[in-house]
Amino acid sequence: MKTLGRHLLVELYGCDAKVLTDVRRVEDVMVGAAKAAKATIVDVVFHMFNPHGISGVVVIEESHLSIHTWPEHGFASIDLYTCGNKVNPWRAYRYLVRHFRPKNVTAMELKRGVLNHTGRRFCR
Repeated sequence: MKTLGRHLLVELYGCDAKVLTDVRRVEDVMVGAAKAAKATIVDVVFHMFNPHGISGVVVIEESHLSIHTWPEHGFASIDLYTCGNKVNPWRAYRYLVRHFRPKNVTAMELKRGVLNHTGRRFCR
């Protein structure tokens, strides 16, 4: 079966709160993850909330990488969604773990756009 995309759902626990409140650093790590995955970056948008927390997205030609942080809990929720065969989201995952240095991690991959042999979708 062919799939159109791969979607990693990643949760990082026990991250340094100082890192998760530094919007420039979070953005740099997310952009670095996109580059590590060999993605083509289209746009980058990050926002810091008051009193804390960051949301951001790196839009790539192959889809997107997004993050939401809860520094008060040392937690970050990340989506790595890539389409096609050129980009490997697990490379981005490894980069993120190296740079955010969480104490615990969960990651799950979903296949997106699962097609049967005729090229038609199973669900409508």
